[in-house]
Amino acid sequence: MNITSVSQKGILKRKLKNRHIQFISLGGAVGTGLFLGAGSAIFTAGPSVIFGYLIAGFIIFLIMRQMGEMNTQDPSAGSSSYFAYKYWGDFPGFLAGWNYWILQVLVGITELTAVAAYTQHWFPHIATWKTALFFFAIVNIVNLLTVKAYGEVEFWFSSIKVFAICAMILAGGYILFFDPSLVTGATIKNLWLAPTIGLHAGDSAFSGFFPHGLVGLIMVLPIITFAFGGLELIGIAASETADPTKTIPKAINQVVYRILIFYVGSLAVLLSLYHWSNLNVSDSPFVMIFDRIGFKYAAWTLNFIILTAALSVYNSCLYSNSRMLYALALQNNAPQIFAKTNKAGIPVLSTLVSGALTFFVVPFNYFIPNWFNAFKIIMSFVVVYILTNWTVITLSHLKFKQKNKKTLFPAPFYPYSNYITLAFIAFILTAMTLPQIGMAKQVIAIPFWIFIVYIVYKIVKKP
Repeated sequence: MNITSVSQKGILKRKLKNRHIQFISLGGAVGTGLFLGAGSAIFTAGPSVIFGYLIAGFIIFLIMRQMGEMNTQDPSAGSSSYFAYKYWGDFPGFLAGWNYWILQVLVGITELTAVAAYTQHWFPHIATWKTALFFFAIVNIVNLLTVKAYGEVEFWFSSIKVFAICAMILAGGYILFFDPSLVTGATIKNLWLAPTIGLHAGDSAFSGFFPHGLVGLIMVLPIITFAFGGLELIGIAASETADPTKTIPKAINQVVYRILIFYVGSLAVLLSLYHWSNLNVSDSPFVMIFDRIGFKYAAWTLNFIILTAALSVYNSCLYSNSRMLYALALQNNAPQIFAKTNKAGIPVLSTLVSGALTFFVVPFNYFIPNWFNAFKIIMSFVVVYILTNWTVITLSHLKFKQKNKKTLFPAPFYPYSNYITLAFIAFILTAMTLPQIGMAKQVIAIPFWIFIVYIVYKIVKKP
């Protein structure tokens, strides 16, 4: 196994600090999956979606601690690909790297599609492909600057949405517990009682914490998986982090519980303010609820915040993609030219190529102008790539622990946490084959995808 030394190629700069790392990971996870995807999840599972986020949050905590142990011990560009390559073998590293790269391309397209949708809240007559093109250009320019510039932009993007979610939770909590008269029908009992207002007032079919039973909860787990797909970005940023042995553990521990507060807390408040049965599956529940309860300016402001959240995720996608392509070049799993950096430590060609692939969002939105259909199509494939990436991380960690008995930041419950993670992934893949979810074709495509990557690998590695 030969991983090309960075001294022979370009060198990344360690300019990211703890606040950058925390908000970079938040930026990758708090975006469309919460602000837009939650609408579909709520409509399918009702209030039990909160429980779904708790389950998925526990699993992602285990995965992040596994990844954090490896990154703290050996902070390197490429993260999951690097560790799969080093501790598992050439092909797992090749598969992990290119799987993650394509995953982030698809997520980037998803986020730009969402940005176009959010913009139509104000400018419904502007074609979505034009909006996607505009924001595509801005984010790509930012990523060609210094890594510190990227970190600062991501920090402020994420700060806006974090502040907004906290303010919304506090405002909603005040209404619910101190002045419920401000919003008609606002009560925490909306989480389990039938609606008292709206089209379905008094309908018992919309009552209960599990209105559609456990099947409803199972059906939303793939959507929730999509929401948590960006947290592993901390591993990608490890190679550009100042003092990673201190920064990475602190960031991982803080990010996980903050994510749970944002997801669980915000949804609990929203679903208490306004009964879930009156939501529209294709709209952002955040904007819709504040709009329908009469807080027009709050809805307008939230739409702006949600738009910056989606841009934040795309910003993180492009960053992680360029670094993964850089890492693949160091492993000799991509053309060596992608390992070159400029004086600022930016892998320029890797950034340009990664950005060029997400440019497909423009024709994609042109030929599928219904943004919600476009969003659903891409999201279904993204979930498969996310689950493949998580599988690689937890299996690589098992291999890692066989060679590293004592580490700086040990993952809890090893090896049982790995087995729990793998069981959860298997459960999600099985659930995706249910007719109600309609993702069986994507699951069936997984072995074919791995086989195609293996053929490419054999061609690339042919002596």
